[in-house]
Amino acid sequence: MKQNQSRPGHLQRTGTTRVLGRTSGGAVRRTVLPGGLRVVTEPVAGVRSASVGIWVGVGSRDETRQQAGAAHYLEHLLFKGTAKRSAVDIAQEVDAVGGELNAFTSKEHTCYFAHVLDEDLPLAVDVLCDVVFDAVNAATDVEVERSVVLEEIAMRDDDPEDLLHEEFTSALLGDHPLGRSVLGSEESISAMTRNRVHGFYRRSYAMPKMVVSVAGNVEHGRVLRLVRKALGGRLDGEIAPEAPRTGRTRLPRQRPLALRTDDTEQAHLLVGCRGYDRHDERRFPLGVLNAALGGGMSSRLFQEIREQRGLAYSVYSSTGAYADTGMFSVYAGCTPERLGEVSAVIREVLAEVAADGLGEDEVARGKGQLRGGLVLGLEDSAARMSRIGKSELNYGRHYSVEETLERIEAVTPEDVAELAADLLRRPLTTAVVGPYEHPDDLPPGI
Repeated sequence: MKQNQSRPGHLQRTGTTRVLGRTSGGAVRRTVLPGGLRVVTEPVAGVRSASVGIWVGVGSRDETRQQAGAAHYLEHLLFKGTAKRSAVDIAQEVDAVGGELNAFTSKEHTCYFAHVLDEDLPLAVDVLCDVVFDAVNAATDVEVERSVVLEEIAMRDDDPEDLLHEEFTSALLGDHPLGRSVLGSEESISAMTRNRVHGFYRRSYAMPKMVVSVAGNVEHGRVLRLVRKALGGRLDGEIAPEAPRTGRTRLPRQRPLALRTDDTEQAHLLVGCRGYDRHDERRFPLGVLNAALGGGMSSRLFQEIREQRGLAYSVYSSTGAYADTGMFSVYAGCTPERLGEVSAVIREVLAEVAADGLGEDEVARGKGQLRGGLVLGLEDSAARMSRIGKSELNYGRHYSVEETLERIEAVTPEDVAELAADLLRRPLTTAVVGPYEHPDDLPPGI
């Protein structure tokens, strides 16, 4: 298998440009600018759009308990105004060209992005750089957004499935920043001050932690000129980019059961265990296992629980990977009286696969599902921008589509069986949201 041999981004010299790979649209390139800012571009053939993302290697896991929710709070605040643009100016400039401007926060990074016509690329770069690097974070805006964030928390609590995932993560990963909600809590948001959130911004939003990724009908040299123009004197110093997160984290003991009482028509169930970090080479067999177990209508869990027994309408498995740990889980939503049976069937299926692995036909379908999902998911410039940005931030390198497809294709039934024997025998955590007042009210099988 041909491996990408490009020097990792954090080891590349300031002021240099490297070709990371080639696609049908041209070369994927990375430049390290003064100050440690990385710029990665991918030309995409046949499109008239451009997508720009500024990725910051800071998320909710970087917060103290007092700061809980600060990273997400900033995602709101930065659009409220800069030294030269008001919130209305920002919105009107992007709306005037029919573009999209948005952001999202995760546990390990935050991304601010724009999607515009290729001819409006200069505007997108200028607005995003202004928002990310020169936000005012005024005290009045902190107060306004406090209500908005609290409404977002309330909306999350009104969605049983969203609430379930929060409860499960908290029980599985414990009182660790990874186990806390990205949104923070009502208490931490209510106590958030302008000094606290602005201080987090000034300490955390440093160029060595950042990647600018641009994809679409773009040219690398032009993107560099636009970034240099937008940032001006901020690009200064022989500072190396920050290396990707690695290492091992010490997690508290997981709780076997989490119950959130809610007057819902359905019972919502998550069963799962701790998994593998994103640097683990077993992530490719894990992807195949996840797809074959609960990734589609032909998956074993879907067939067993919905098609053969009619116990639930929605059932699926999922994985999550961080720099130093991960998660695997199975979700099902069913009527409360069927919860015990659904839980028992899930555990039986997991035990069977842990003991016997998957059949060759199941592995083949799982690989096909991963291949199709990967390729079909990269049909637009926004998806390409996201892929190259996250790859640079998380791995310091570019994984081409072709290389990833080769890694998927190389997975064997034996690889999956070996992984399943390890993963699916790990201690399980169960989370339930539903009309149960006390754990003793839960049916047998939980």
